[in-house]
Amino acid sequence: MKDFNSLDWDDLKVFLHAARGGSLGSAARRLKVDQSTISRKIAHLESTLGIALFERLPSGLRVTEIGDRLLCHTERIESAVIAMREDVHCGGSRMAGRVRLATMEGIASLYLASRFAKLHRQHPNLTVELLTSSQTVSVNRREADLFLSFFQPRGQGMVSERLGCFKLCLYASQDYIDQNGMPSSAADLMRHRFVTYIDDLIQLDSVRWLDDIITTPTVSFHSNSMIAQMNAAAGGLGLTLQPSFAVAGRTDLVPVLHDRVSTSRDVWINVHTDLQFVPRIRAVWSFLKATFKADEMMQADTSGQRMLDALLDSDTAIAASTQPLAAM
Repeated sequence: MKDFNSLDWDDLKVFLHAARGGSLGSAARRLKVDQSTISRKIAHLESTLGIALFERLPSGLRVTEIGDRLLCHTERIESAVIAMREDVHCGGSRMAGRVRLATMEGIASLYLASRFAKLHRQHPNLTVELLTSSQTVSVNRREADLFLSFFQPRGQGMVSERLGCFKLCLYASQDYIDQNGMPSSAADLMRHRFVTYIDDLIQLDSVRWLDDIITTPTVSFHSNSMIAQMNAAAGGLGLTLQPSFAVAGRTDLVPVLHDRVSTSRDVWINVHTDLQFVPRIRAVWSFLKATFKADEMMQADTSGQRMLDALLDSDTAIAASTQPLAAM
């Protein structure tokens, strides 16, 4: 190794983002520089340390064993830099800056987005960036400041809190019900068509909620978008299992077996331990917690949930599966 004092935080920062993104391109996009700059800084850092930090593969970059150890140290440096920056900023306006909140498309678009005006009135200098993602977003890798999930993520360096629980029920268009009949029991669902997610594109098992109420459903329409699923069901393509918050206010979808068939999901908020006491982060955290607590729809009683009714009787389910699919 050459002179340790010649280490440059900018080089370490480039290394950090290249390691997290797995490529020069991802680091370049994150840091808003060109790939040649990223490549040059990584080469300079490796030359300074006298070690190879990455294996260069056709698919991208893979951190070496010693590079992985350096990554741990670099993340601690990053945490210290973040703490220093926040401490300096808090000396001025305590509730200013940006907070990136990541979550699923449905709850982001159909529930949260319309509610942030209240937060803006409380803290006009605070800006929320609402990131929708169909997969887990890592707060440990600084992909977002906060991650709102339907499960409690595992991992070190993370703080999580359960904010609430929402119910999911079946819905269909009146036209579909008129043509195919209203199901009278859970077993009767085997005769109906469904609208749901594209199975091989599901990144989070927590959205496999249709599996909670029926095995081997007949599916007439798939989409990776919850909004598209609801619109397809409203158009008459079949039954769809949707969160109560997503369907609230819609008149083109009618409830199906709400007193007998349903399931639920918890909502968790997650933050890196380094950011949990930062005022701007706490402001958004507290706002979300208060919003969920005040909404009965987001405080579902989970006792008695996941009622499978006659589907629990395997003989009934098998018998129902032999019945012909209702005509459209």
